[in-house]
Amino acid sequence: MPTQKRVHTVHIGLIGLGKMGFNMRQRMRNGGIQVTGFDRNPEVTDVATVDELISALPSPRIVWVMVPAGDITDAVITELGEKLSTGDMVIDGGNSRFTEDQKHAEFLASKGIRFADCGVSGGVWGLQNGYGLMAGGSAEDIELAMPVFDALRPEGERADSFVHVGRVGAGHYAKMVHNGIEYGLMQAYAEGYELLAAKDIIDDLPGTFRAWQKGTVVRSWLLDLMVKALDEDPGLASIDDYVEDSGEGRWTVEEAIANAVPAPAITAALFARFASREESSPAMKMVSALRHQFGGHATRPSS
Repeated sequence: MPTQKRVHTVHIGLIGLGKMGFNMRQRMRNGGIQVTGFDRNPEVTDVATVDELISALPSPRIVWVMVPAGDITDAVITELGEKLSTGDMVIDGGNSRFTEDQKHAEFLASKGIRFADCGVSGGVWGLQNGYGLMAGGSAEDIELAMPVFDALRPEGERADSFVHVGRVGAGHYAKMVHNGIEYGLMQAYAEGYELLAAKDIIDDLPGTFRAWQKGTVVRSWLLDLMVKALDEDPGLASIDDYVEDSGEGRWTVEEAIANAVPAPAITAALFARFASREESSPAMKMVSALRHQFGGHATRPSS
């Protein structure tokens, strides 16, 4: 199977044009995919209703859902189940819990509609850099959507940024674990930041992290974003240390417990976010800054 990107004439629908979906629409268009997007925000939507979106698509239709997990995703998939036709396909690219995917797949299958789930990583930088993708579903369904995946992922070998993880639910399960790892990595960088900031012999704190960007074993994109955050606000004075958790960190810890898999680093990172809501912490300021850098997550202003 070819691994390099190819130009395809494909037309899909995209529901949800928020921080991620808006940039994903443009990334797909840049990759040769025709996209009709729908969002309740009239300033960004291409069509006024879901019915118009469906009417605009050729059969078999592919509709990518990129809305908040939970009730909103349920409502969108229920609506699509009543309006799409046999052979059409729905892809849930949001952060749904993997257990919801089986429920959605069964509902849509009862209508003759295909379903796949896809974990998407890349945050607000995905338009420029491409997205890491983790897909779950049948091989036939994943192949049908492969031109879309190829347009979204970074240039280069497909296997370096896309994986068909397994059956329905596997993509979101992999993304859940990915986000759990992300929790641990951010927490480690943030604690290192606090340790350096606490020692009076350190004269150049931002420069220390900058010097780690090349040649060291801790170099990474998160470290690059850490340096960027410090360039923009050297003391993180404008950021409060309150840090939200997306839910996927909690799900990762719950799965670790359910499967008797020790996950002390991820669990401690999750608990540290809870602690951030109780006391002042330079480390949690950095976690908040990092979440803003890669995902555009809102920070609380320092009081």
